[in-house]
Amino acid sequence: MSETKNIMIVGVGGQGTLLASRILGSVLTQQGFDVKMSEVHGMSQRGGSVVTYVKYGERVYSPIVDTGEADFILAFERLEAARWISYLKKDGTLILNDRPISPMPVITGAMEYPADISEKICAKGVKLIASDALEMAENAGNAKSVNVVLIGILSAIMGFDETLWQKALTECVKPKFLELNQKAFALGRAYGQSIK
Repeated sequence: MSETKNIMIVGVGGQGTLLASRILGSVLTQQGFDVKMSEVHGMSQRGGSVVTYVKYGERVYSPIVDTGEADFILAFERLEAARWISYLKKDGTLILNDRPISPMPVITGAMEYPADISEKICAKGVKLIASDALEMAENAGNAKSVNVVLIGILSAIMGFDETLWQKALTECVKPKFLELNQKAFALGRAYGQSIK
């Protein structure tokens, strides 16, 4: 494979975008790709926007993804999907946790949460894989495992042997949280395989 592939993981602070990118990076490295990752964020500790870039291929020179270059975007929340959708290629895929997380201006009543975000994204003609990743995470045992549910969905779409993903989980997740995250991954992967 000579062409570089680009993945963006977008969410808000505290959702685990960095763990998701580490798991993904581990799988890609095991496959022998050159991998570059970069995390960019605002006030991540306060629920600010967070984006992680993951680029891979035979040779990667920069981790930054420009507008219209992302093959995949994993969006942990609807507003973040809308914020970054212009970065997706025309034939790219958006994997979305279709649950809103209200930003501070909405929580304080200064703004209303925008309506019909998913419909507006679909109107752009992108390939959208929307799921209730939060419900799957809760079923796995912890709402905070949305990140690993979405990685599970991505794993089904990207391919690569499942043993590579399991090895990456073992490497990247603390042992006391491993079983929970394996369940979250399995639910996401099963969902991804059901819609492929």
